Amino acid sequence: MSLLVGCEDGSVQLFHVVPGGVQYERSLERQQGRVLCLAWHPSGARIATGSVDHLRVLDVASGRAVQRIMVNYHTPKGKAPECVVWSVAFLASGAVASADSFGRLQFWDWDTGTLLESHAVGASAALSLAVSEEEDSIVVGTSAGATYQFQLLPVKMGSQEKRWVRTKPFQYHTHDVRAVAHSPTALISGGLDGQLVIRPLMERVQKKGYEAVLRKFTFPHRRLVSCARKARLLLFQFSQHLELWRLGSTNESGKDGEVLPVCRVPEHLVQLKSKGPEHIYCSCVSPCGGWIAYSTASRFHLYRVRYKGDGVSIEKVPNVPKLPLPAYQLQCSADSSSLFVASDEGSVHVLQLLEPGGCKLLHTLRPPSGTPEAVYLLAPSADGNWLAAASGDWEIHVYSLKRFKHHCTVPTYSCAVTALAIHPVTNNLVIAYADQQLFEFSIPEKQYTAWSRTVQNDGLHKAWLERDSPITHIAFNPKNPSHILLHDVYMFCILDKSLPLPDDSASLMNQSALKQLPATARKRQLHAFKICKKFQPLLFADLLDENCLVMVERPIMDIKTQLPPAIQQKKFGT
Repeated sequence: MSLLVGCEDGSVQLFHVVPGGVQYERSLERQQGRVLCLAWHPSGARIATGSVDHLRVLDVASGRAVQRIMVNYHTPKGKAPECVVWSVAFLASGAVASADSFGRLQFWDWDTGTLLESHAVGASAALSLAVSEEEDSIVVGTSAGATYQFQLLPVKMGSQEKRWVRTKPFQYHTHDVRAVAHSPTALISGGLDGQLVIRPLMERVQKKGYEAVLRKFTFPHRRLVSCARKARLLLFQFSQHLELWRLGSTNESGKDGEVLPVCRVPEHLVQLKSKGPEHIYCSCVSPCGGWIAYSTASRFHLYRVRYKGDGVSIEKVPNVPKLPLPAYQLQCSADSSSLFVASDEGSVHVLQLLEPGGCKLLHTLRPPSGTPEAVYLLAPSADGNWLAAASGDWEIHVYSLKRFKHHCTVPTYSCAVTALAIHPVTNNLVIAYADQQLFEFSIPEKQYTAWSRTVQNDGLHKAWLERDSPITHIAFNPKNPSHILLHDVYMFCILDKSLPLPDDSASLMNQSALKQLPATARKRQLHAFKICKKFQPLLFADLLDENCLVMVERPIMDIKTQLPPAIQQKKFGT
């Protein structure tokens, strides 16, 4: 496999992808000006590059440019404005598609350098484009937050001659659409507003279901907050540093919706800065609050935290075991005696945390069949007997921590795992998938529970399955074993297994709406899902104890205020 890198100095570097990294091969002919975008021909024999005012086609074997195309072909009076080619695509037919700052999608004959077609996408710049696998559809993203679909259609009914036609505009972003992708059934766009939008192509969807629903993802699915329940601490992960906070408390009680006065305000205890330019991949704080760990792409750090009255001291643990990096998730055991490190190739490293401040590698857990995919989700049991690990190949393996052996594999489901947790009383593994399905797997019995089979037989509510955001966290209430606590970005839900599942005719109302109904109507709406949409957008929610729930929300306006201003668009009536 080969990798091309376009550079600021106008050169194109060719690398070979080898196990464990990339290997430099050679540099292709340097051009004048920056390389802003590039694309492979499907054959791999040629590449197209885009820069200011120009397109170039290079032959990979010789490394030389075989065609130079000037895209700013129309010159108005005076000095012509620069035309920036933001994205290119090389079609199998030999045509080169380009998206530029003049808001055009253009098609060029690479052999002759002539313009085949030109389409005005909009008044704003066209920043990104992606071509379908059949090369009959193109999606273009613009600086106005809009995405457009172009399709290759016959000029007349039954005609062999085809032209590119703009067919579908979509306005789901408020800022630049910097990245787009074209799947077999959907158009995918990512914007500077922090949203990832999946827009299904209904003509390509075989049946109504998960693939037929518009989905918007606002926040990252990776866990950015971890909780030390016993110490009542929260660890916040940022790109370059970590912050440890002690939660506030109150002695008052009140009704729903009231804001209670605090007798102790939240306290910022520690800030850990990561050295170097690398971002922090993952982090965690132990339940006792005495250990903090984090990993970057090339480094793993472990710290010992001690509390003396109101003071806090932190020391870096020296001579930590050398582990394959990066770690994709870090998780401590319930008794804070072990640290689980999710790594690549399906492996999980188990570190023993030693007093007064050290650690050693106990064992490396590996799936029996082996996998090239990394583990990205971990779930230890409260009794310290079991560990569930989900990897990128959608498999979930359960290990015995007493014998350090593989216990069983959960039947593979045709969707990615978004959250999983082990019940502290029953040792049942609860799994949430990206298509909003929920499963419960008995670890001791190595099979799905009766409740899980009932859910699959009866089906979940239509409104539940059509939600935009996947479940990001699962927790349990030890006081009530039938309760499962779930949350995504937009809602917090208590799933009561002792109550019947709602059918599609029932209303999946949230709790604030239910309170407005009379008692008789409320009883008719009684079902397993207790949904609250009061707290959003939610980054984290978990139980500190039987009577205390901590939630972390990040208002979307906090993010939007840090973004560059969006392009002002005149709307009707303004």
